[in-house]
Amino acid sequence: MGTYILRRLLLMIPTLLGILIVNFLIVQAAPGGPVEQMIFQLEGHEGGGATARFTGGGTDVKAAAVGNGDSAYRGSVGLDPNVIAEIEKMYGFDKPPHERFFKMLTDYMQFDFGDSFFRDASVIELIKEKMPVSISLGLWSTLLVYMISIPLGIKKAVHHGDAFDIWSSAAIIIGYAIPGFLFAILLIVVFAGGSYLEWFPLRGLTSPNFDELSLVGKIKDYFWHLALPLLAYTIGGFATLTMLTKNSFLDEINKQYVQTARAKGLDEQKVLYGHVFRNAMLIIISGFPAAFISIFFTGSMLIEVIFSLDGIGLLGFESVMNRDYPVIFGTLFIFTLIGLFVKLLSDLVYVWVDPRIHFESQEA
Repeated sequence: MGTYILRRLLLMIPTLLGILIVNFLIVQAAPGGPVEQMIFQLEGHEGGGATARFTGGGTDVKAAAVGNGDSAYRGSVGLDPNVIAEIEKMYGFDKPPHERFFKMLTDYMQFDFGDSFFRDASVIELIKEKMPVSISLGLWSTLLVYMISIPLGIKKAVHHGDAFDIWSSAAIIIGYAIPGFLFAILLIVVFAGGSYLEWFPLRGLTSPNFDELSLVGKIKDYFWHLALPLLAYTIGGFATLTMLTKNSFLDEINKQYVQTARAKGLDEQKVLYGHVFRNAMLIIISGFPAAFISIFFTGSMLIEVIFSLDGIGLLGFESVMNRDYPVIFGTLFIFTLIGLFVKLLSDLVYVWVDPRIHFESQEA
C-alpha cells in the first residue's frame, strides 16, 4: 500500500502541472484581460469626447483618438503609451507569458498565491471569507443526499418491480430532469415571497440579528436560511446515488452467499443488513469523499447567485468575468490539489471498507 500511495502522490505533480498549463494558455488567449479592463475603466472616466462600450465576454472600447497610441490592446487608442506600460507593469504583463507562468509555479510551490487584481485582499483571505457558505452547502447537501438515497435505494431493491419501485423511479427521473437553478427559482416564487408564501428568507445565510440570538435561535436561523438552497441542491443530486444503491443491492441479492444464508433460515433483515449491506455499500462508502467535493465545488454558482449566498462558486464566476487571474489560478490550484488528494482518500477508504482489495497486487 505504501508503494501505491507514493506512486499516486508522485503522479499528482504532472497532473497538476498539466491542468495549470492548459488553463493558463486558455485564459491568456481569452480577450478582455486585466490590462484591457483597466483601459476600459480609464476610457469610461475620461472626457474629451471619449465613448466606451463594454460587453461581458471581452472589451470593446471605442474611443476618439486624442493621441497616437500604438498598442496591441483594444480600446487603447488615444492613451499615453507610458500609461499602458504602467498598467502592464502593475499586473505583471510587462513580462512574456512563459516568465509569468514559471513565476506563478515558483510562488505556488511556496503556497504564495498573491493578491487579487480587483479586490483589496489576498487570494487566501478571499477563499477563507467565502468558505463558510460553501462548506455549509456542500456538507449538508452531501449528508442529506446520502440520508435519502441509501434507504430509498435499498427499499427499491427489496421491492424491485413493485408499485413503489415504479412510482419512486418516476419521481426520481422527474427530479433529476429539473435543473437545480430552475427548481431554486420555483422555490423562491412559492415559498420565499415571490408570489405566494413567505415562509423562508430570500437571501443570505443568517439574519441581520444573528449575533443577538441564543444558541438554539442561531441554529434555527441558520437552517431556516439553508432550507431552500439545500432543497434545490438535493432535488437532482440524490437520483444517481439512489439508482447506484439499488443496482448494487440487486447485484448482491442474487449472489450465491445470499441464497445460502436464506437457506440456513436467517431472518430477511439479518440477510439484508448483516450480509448484503457491507458488500453492496462498498462503492457507495468509498465514493463519499469524492461526492462531498463534487457537490462542494460544482454546480453551486447559480444557486449561490439566486439565493444571494456569497460563496466559492460566486467568487469563481466573478473572477472569470473580471479576468482576476490570481484568484482564478489560485483557486484552481488549491481545489485541484484537494480533488487529487480526495481521490486518493477514496481509494484508501475502499481498502479500509474491504480489506480483500490490494492495489499492489493489481499493479503487479
